Amino acid sequence: MPQILPNFSSSVKLKYVKLGYQYLVNHILTFLLIPIMLAILLETLRLTPEELLEIYNSLHFDLIQILCSCFLVIFIGTVYFMSKPRSIYLVDYSCYKPPVTCRVPFSTFMEHSRLILKENPKSVDFQMRILERSGLGEETCLPPAIHYIPPTPTMEAARSEAETVIFSAIDGLMQKTGLKPKDIDILIVNCSLFSPTPSLSAMVVNKYKLRSNIKSYNLSGMGCSAGLISIDLARDLLQVHPNSCALVISTEIITPNYYQGSERAMLLPNCLFRMGGAAVLLSNKRRDRSRAKYKLVHVVRTHKGADDKAYKCVYEQEDPQGKVGINLSKDLMVIAGEALKSNITTIGPLVLPASEQLLFLFTLIGRKIFNPKWKPYIPDFKQAFEHFCIHAGGRAVIDELQKNLQLSAEHVEASRMTLHRFGNTSSSSLWYEMSYIEAKGKMKKGDRVWQIAFGSGFKCNSAVWKCNRTIKTPTDGPWQDCIDRYPVHIPEIVKL
Repeated sequence: MPQILPNFSSSVKLKYVKLGYQYLVNHILTFLLIPIMLAILLETLRLTPEELLEIYNSLHFDLIQILCSCFLVIFIGTVYFMSKPRSIYLVDYSCYKPPVTCRVPFSTFMEHSRLILKENPKSVDFQMRILERSGLGEETCLPPAIHYIPPTPTMEAARSEAETVIFSAIDGLMQKTGLKPKDIDILIVNCSLFSPTPSLSAMVVNKYKLRSNIKSYNLSGMGCSAGLISIDLARDLLQVHPNSCALVISTEIITPNYYQGSERAMLLPNCLFRMGGAAVLLSNKRRDRSRAKYKLVHVVRTHKGADDKAYKCVYEQEDPQGKVGINLSKDLMVIAGEALKSNITTIGPLVLPASEQLLFLFTLIGRKIFNPKWKPYIPDFKQAFEHFCIHAGGRAVIDELQKNLQLSAEHVEASRMTLHRFGNTSSSSLWYEMSYIEAKGKMKKGDRVWQIAFGSGFKCNSAVWKCNRTIKTPTDGPWQDCIDRYPVHIPEIVKL
């Protein structure tokens, strides 16, 4: 029998070829400079001491030229450092952990749905099918007012939920950082659907007796990506206010927004949204650099509101019976994909290594000139980031981003586990995911984190953070009592 030759095409480890290409392109300047420096060094070694002395003596230094040169260097250095943007540091953050009394297991949720919607069994069945495929676990929480039958979404109950969530998150942050109310210079609160008067930011000022000259802002109606909008606003304010601290609070108040009608597109949020909130401390003080966890690198915001379909894909409205709820369009995932494409097109050149940018450019040129049917090259964002925090808006959102960005199960683990344990906590979900990565002891010095969130309007916003120091596994936080159980297997369908 003739000897069977190996299949060389399959035995070649192409991943090593790609790794070699990436290393070569990303360090091309080093590879070019080393031979030049070696050549200069060799040429210098060939010279005799007399020749070196002759070269030195041939140089004429004029005092006026030296002074002018020094002045020019100092002037350019001063202009550069004065025009350089201030570094923004994330000192620490705290996430709200709901009490077990607010827990809504699947059985409780469905029993309440049957009692509330007893005249519409089809809506009950629809919610059950959504819950089975949602990716949520048995420990997600809803506020006390929603546990009543029927729910009691009063203004007083909504204020009570806001006070519980926001004050608990702030108290946790103050305990972690030693922050005192008089140290807060800027206050930003974002909550999309609950906007009382006085505002939530005024509620915080009143509770903690903040200074009378504090710069406070209250953002509403900006969807699940409002947390990153708040970070962007805080960054801009910290650029113009030196030696300042900014407190950013992200939450969504569920009490007044529980839909009790029968429209399917408006029942979907009931199955996904849960209690949650986070308080984040940002600073531009140099002395906070050593104790800060992260440094803010980029914030990129994309708004698709000019398109009517994008504008109305997440829309608060009344149903035919006059009951208010959030209507989620069937085109939501398509619109989110377009918004994501625009966002990563902007952020790509800022974060991707040269090797990935070249491959993307060559593919683009090839499609334009040679063959439009060439498959477009999707940049490998794993070369730019070690950790990904994708807004835990739902299983479909995480699946779509994992597919489009070609991420592994490990890269989206934080998002899936956050959705399973806490549900969709709106703008604060990114901080629960960041906390999960820390609780797993995976956050090392120099690691880069990409936060991606979607929101009504329609918006796709992202932020890039760089870890300042290796973060020790925390002994507190929202994952304190359950991190050992995670990650868990999440089946495609949980039969109820």
